[in-house]
Amino acid sequence: MSVRDLAQSEGEETARNVLGGPLQPCSFDPATGFFRDGHCHTCAQDQGSHTVCAVMTAEFLEFSKSRGNDLSTPVPQYNFPGLRPGDHWCLCAGRWLEAYQAGKAPQVSLEATNHAALATVPLEALRQHAL
Repeated sequence: MSVRDLAQSEGEETARNVLGGPLQPCSFDPATGFFRDGHCHTCAQDQGSHTVCAVMTAEFLEFSKSRGNDLSTPVPQYNFPGLRPGDHWCLCAGRWLEAYQAGKAPQVSLEATNHAALATVPLEALRQHAL
């Protein structure tokens, strides 16, 4: 089964955002999401729950690096360009919550944040950081 087939089998067509509407794209450049399809889709294999569409900041990128997840350095073998401030990216819900609790959470696009994020992150916290 291809990654695309897996995404469709997990209900891609009916994915909802945290506001209850259809899940909107997060970013195609760079291509984000667990499936690198530009959306914060998720499935059972997405153990990190890459569901929060966030706008990168220098502060958050440094915070993430300090926690062992360097998002700013390119990794060509995984076709990962490295992120810069201003890029939109589907973050793991737990990492976003950790940054929120540390006062370093980036802004989020509520329309592009998957409702599955609500299993980890309170809606009110996301609303406080809405674009």
